[in-house]
Amino acid sequence: MDAGIVSLKANDAWLSHARRSALCASSTRKQLRSQKFPFKNNNTLRCKIAGFESSVASSLPAEIDHQIQKISEASFSAGSSSPIDDPFTRMTNQTKTLFVQVLLSPNVPDPKNVAAFILGGGTGAQLFPLTKTRAVPAVPIAGCYKIVDVPMSNCINSGINKIYILTQFNSTSLNRHISRTFGDVANFGGGFAEVLAATQSPGETGMNWFQGTADAIRQFAWVFDDRRNQHIEHVLILSGDQLYRMNYMELIEKHVETGADITISCIPVDASRASDYGLVRVDKNGRITEFQEKPKGDDLEAMKDDGSFLRLSNQDTNKYPYIASMGIYVFNRKALQRQFMMRDGRANDFGQHILPFAVNYFNVQAYMFQDYWEDIGTLQAFYNANLALTEQPPKFQFYDQRTPMYTSPRYLPPTKIDKSKMRSSIISHGCFLNKCDIERSIIGVRSRISAGAEIKNTLMFGANTYETDEQIASLLEKGMVPIGVGQNTKIRNCIIDTNARIGQNVVIANKDGVEEADRSSEGFYIRSGITIILRNATIKDGTVI
Repeated sequence: MDAGIVSLKANDAWLSHARRSALCASSTRKQLRSQKFPFKNNNTLRCKIAGFESSVASSLPAEIDHQIQKISEASFSAGSSSPIDDPFTRMTNQTKTLFVQVLLSPNVPDPKNVAAFILGGGTGAQLFPLTKTRAVPAVPIAGCYKIVDVPMSNCINSGINKIYILTQFNSTSLNRHISRTFGDVANFGGGFAEVLAATQSPGETGMNWFQGTADAIRQFAWVFDDRRNQHIEHVLILSGDQLYRMNYMELIEKHVETGADITISCIPVDASRASDYGLVRVDKNGRITEFQEKPKGDDLEAMKDDGSFLRLSNQDTNKYPYIASMGIYVFNRKALQRQFMMRDGRANDFGQHILPFAVNYFNVQAYMFQDYWEDIGTLQAFYNANLALTEQPPKFQFYDQRTPMYTSPRYLPPTKIDKSKMRSSIISHGCFLNKCDIERSIIGVRSRISAGAEIKNTLMFGANTYETDEQIASLLEKGMVPIGVGQNTKIRNCIIDTNARIGQNVVIANKDGVEEADRSSEGFYIRSGITIILRNATIKDGTVI
């Protein structure tokens, strides 16, 4: 159900189901909550899935009673012999309350009691030079989004609207994007999206920048004393460099059902990638018994799953012998605070210090994620994940009406295409494509690609502004290069950063297969065989890379 709510509506189809459900056993509550009903009436009562305190159990608010009366009337008009004969109509207020309690199982957590922390303060060395002037979460993705839009949208779609974004390096553009895009989160039920930038304060401990993921949370532990957070029960910790779609409330519900102090979202991985992640061993009850951060050699071999944990039906233990942490954690608020006190400021990273220690003293549970997930914190992974969006069907896509990905509104016109060929590509808003050939590429907002240009296997970030026809003509007349891609230019296996100027008759193909090169003075780098054209760089006419 969207945003953790259940809707009670005046409709005889719903009433028929409700009569049966009122007597359901607790074992069927979860199934009931997942039902979607074909409502017709627009009169809706939205109820939080939070359960009722005993003081409320003796009566219902007048609005609820009024809605239940409408349900009875709808049933009567649909053919019931008499509303008096309807057992639902004869319910006392207390019985009606208990009926609603069945629907709103008290074991289901309330999104309003969850605070999310998105970690975005790392140096982003593995995404350099894309992070030369921006934080990792501010790196563009899929033509018109930023990476931070992924966890932010997942939070909003999960009904979580108390969100902190922790930043440290090159955070200006990230802070601006959060403010412009998600500043109105506060309009939805008292929520907020607030940037917590690393600062230095008086005192020995205050003189340090973030020393790791856990230290970033520790330095802002004072936010839990904020009046807005007095009812926070669960702390959701998220990474700012991943691509996936998740209902976080399902994760938190699992956390509550298992009575966990900490829950780690996990995914099976194969041997080739296992050493890149924190790995866990899980017993048959789903409890994590061991956590190792990026083990190698014999330590890696020892972390293989022994099959005692019930695996998902579509996952083959032989193909995916390891269970990896996704870097997504749920902590009970008190458990997190106890961790910081017990470790006495010496534990700075969740993967290296907090979690390996916690599995010995706390109930740490595994939540197995079943959908697409990709860590895009390296250039190769980032490049591959973007181009994979052009596949049909894609492994992940942003086109989901039920759980959309939100980003900054730009109010751009549609893209204009003139006599161009495009295959397996994504074209963003506001582009001008003139007699060009584009294959398996993503073209960002406001991109201009001139006649005769060929672009293949390329990720183009686009531009922050337009140049007028007069400005372009003036630049060309002076022998200068406008923003975009010039005539008869050939580009392969490339990432073109924002506002790049690529001239006419340029060839970017890395034909020599160079793996690494630092040519910043010439406007480009090569990383893992991928050519990266720098932000605001100019590649002159006739250049061959």
